[in-house]
Amino acid sequence: MPVLKLYDHLLQFPLFQGMSRDDLAQVAGHTKFGFQKSSAGQTVVAAGDACTQLFFLLSGTLQAESFSDDRSYSVVEELAAPYLLQPEAIFGYHQVFTHTFKASAECSFITLDKSEVRQLSEHFLVFRLNLLNIYATQSQKQQRQLWQRYPETLTERIVRFLSQRCLYPSGPKTFHILMTRLADEVGDSRLDVSRALNQLQRAGLLQLHRGRIEVPQMENLPMP
Repeated sequence: MPVLKLYDHLLQFPLFQGMSRDDLAQVAGHTKFGFQKSSAGQTVVAAGDACTQLFFLLSGTLQAESFSDDRSYSVVEELAAPYLLQPEAIFGYHQVFTHTFKASAECSFITLDKSEVRQLSEHFLVFRLNLLNIYATQSQKQQRQLWQRYPETLTERIVRFLSQRCLYPSGPKTFHILMTRLADEVGDSRLDVSRALNQLQRAGLLQLHRGRIEVPQMENLPMP
């Protein structure tokens, strides 16, 4: 890939924003980037795979699937370029992907091995700060959830449960979950959960199917 085109691609991602033109030219000219294409339906990475490199989605759309620990329910969501796949998984105690990413349409990626990430962090302060900002922001959001007001209504508890299990707060989502399991998770009866979901369906905010909840636009749900 020509250096100038690579330069433009890198600027789409927060990891490289704020770097000077000279620094970016040096990164584009001396860093060992990989390039990968995935056809529609192809798995890019699966949950449990070791994270040895970063995947930068340049074009196309991904389907991300996340499972509960006991794999009794899951959520599927669409993610569009530009998108960086789980940068937090490349360091830390568990260096594995925790979500499965499949190409919804043909996708193009830039990949960056862990050794290259370390070198960029050592030699470019802005890159290192950007990486730290990503991790710090994720940590702060998770800590803030503990101090948010507890949902007062059943509908709010359902929406909170669904939203907290998404990688991205907007767009279409598909939740594969039985009504009885959802009732257990939100601490209410199956009948009351069914009534609350049907009320949301009548409002045009979701569609109910057997063992499946389709949310056309997650951001339209009444967030607590």
